[in-house]
Amino acid sequence: MAYRNLLVSDRGAVRTITANRPDKLNALNRETLNELTLAFGQAAQDDAVRCVVLTGAGDKAFVAGADIAEMNGYTPLQGQAFSATGQQLMSRIERLGKPVIARIPGYALGGGMELAMACHLRIASEKARFGQPEINLGLIPGFGGTQRLLRLAGRGAALELCLLGKQINAERAQELGIVTQVVAPEGLDEAVQAVADQLAASAPCAAAGILDAVLQGGETGIDQGLSYETQGFALCFATEDMREGTTAFLERRNPEFKGR
Repeated sequence: MAYRNLLVSDRGAVRTITANRPDKLNALNRETLNELTLAFGQAAQDDAVRCVVLTGAGDKAFVAGADIAEMNGYTPLQGQAFSATGQQLMSRIERLGKPVIARIPGYALGGGMELAMACHLRIASEKARFGQPEINLGLIPGFGGTQRLLRLAGRGAALELCLLGKQINAERAQELGIVTQVVAPEGLDEAVQAVADQLAASAPCAAAGILDAVLQGGETGIDQGLSYETQGFALCFATEDMREGTTAFLERRNPEFKGR
């Protein structure tokens, strides 16, 4: 379908979703949030899609934040609804059941950093900048920033970034565990494509099981988390892909996973 604020394209089993508001540094207004929610819902339902890359148009920004002009006139109830819309999108991405890579060429601030943290892997250009500057607007993060930053980087980093509202570079973000990989700007596309291709070639059921065990099990006690892992491990034995993977290993060849 046609979107007003997104570009969607497929390359094999990899789908790329691009926030396309370069004149606004890809800022998230309500319409863009709704379109992203729809686009990720479609990706979840399409069996041909095994990996999703999320990025922003241009080389200046991934997403520079929420649309401040739109938020400026909100009432408390409208603010609550806007936060809920954003959080629903972030949860949909995080729980997609397929690996999602954030390709980050530049600014990932506020809602943009929250969007990146909802993805499973984050590959950033050396020029990328991260931050939760909401306090400078008299706000707090509203799309899950306090919670995902706490879980990714720890209490100290979450308080530092949210209370001081400062920006950090990609190298510092990687040190904190926020970014998976940092590359030179000219190598960003190649790095993202290499990881996306690897994920797209992997067994979808196994990938979904890993995501479920880490994301769901990580929010529970160790015993329940281990139970999630055991259940996911057992389910893999019902798949053709598990037989193909183990047989390929024994035959010393590369597996060809079919997603069954």
